[in-house]
Amino acid sequence: MLKPGTIPSLRIPERSIPAPRSISPEAQAVLGRAAEIPFTWPPYPPLDDQGGWLNYAAAANANMKAMLDAQPATANSGLEIQTLNLGQTWCYRGIDHSNADAQTGDVLLEIHGGGLIGGGGELCRAMAARAVASMGATVYSPDYRMPPLHPYPVPLDDCMAAYRAVLSHSAAERIVVHGSSAGGNLAAALMLRAAAEGLPLPAGLILETPQLDLTESGDSFQTNMFIDVVLQRGMGPLNQLYANGRDLAEPYLSPLFGDFSRGWPPTLITAGTRDLFLSNAVRMHHRLREAGVPVELLVYEAMPHGGFFGTPEDRALARDMRDFAQRCWSKSRPAVREPQSHRSTS
Repeated sequence: MLKPGTIPSLRIPERSIPAPRSISPEAQAVLGRAAEIPFTWPPYPPLDDQGGWLNYAAAANANMKAMLDAQPATANSGLEIQTLNLGQTWCYRGIDHSNADAQTGDVLLEIHGGGLIGGGGELCRAMAARAVASMGATVYSPDYRMPPLHPYPVPLDDCMAAYRAVLSHSAAERIVVHGSSAGGNLAAALMLRAAAEGLPLPAGLILETPQLDLTESGDSFQTNMFIDVVLQRGMGPLNQLYANGRDLAEPYLSPLFGDFSRGWPPTLITAGTRDLFLSNAVRMHHRLREAGVPVELLVYEAMPHGGFFGTPEDRALARDMRDFAQRCWSKSRPAVREPQSHRSTS
């Protein structure tokens, strides 16, 4: 008999979980290597230890660089990356001059991930370059400021500044917003802020394995703990550092709990069955459906947070995201007029 107020829990024996045969040999190998040499993150320092958190950010960036380096890069002589000054922060603008499809006016606002503390600077620039190659559009990627020096609301304010800058020269219906992991948190919070401030919403939103609930109340934070070979466990102290003393359940911190009645763009949400953030994706899908928002959820077999870093499954995910973005952009592209045939008369 459980005591009143006790949350029931399930006890399971220790077990080994092999890589499933349902995924590619490349993905199986990734899970096997991760089992032999676990992906490690440094311990969280005390919340008031600024120097400790700066060291943590450096270690997080080193891990992210290793992830990027593990993915095949495409040489592109036509790629140009510009650095734009947004006042308090910077934004990278990437365009592929060699790709005719990239000259159509399609715009991707790319909000990088990194656990709300990493992924800035040269990593942000590198991810913007990859987004240009994978999405076939002009890419804007804000190098938003982060904790410990710049906790909430500064990162969201910087993303808002970038969105306003893009809106100043691109129609909202030509813009798709993409955010991965912590970038998914900021991308979703950006939609809530934009709707609240009366800004036009983009043509589409892609939330890739998004960090939508800083309270970490979903089931997969328990069931996928350590099964997710990338994140492994929850990010409670880091979430508190970012929130800067605010309630973690506030919608601009945890967009899963937001009010979507003011408007929300068509959305694609992705996750993996071994992703610590799977519950975030599933719950957001249900919430948006209840609000009448066109939304798709794609869940990939055995994929941990952030993917497998270069396998056929990653290429399928990239295709799915690009296809969704192309559908969003195509709704506002000028119709191509078929040439008329003329019959000569004598």
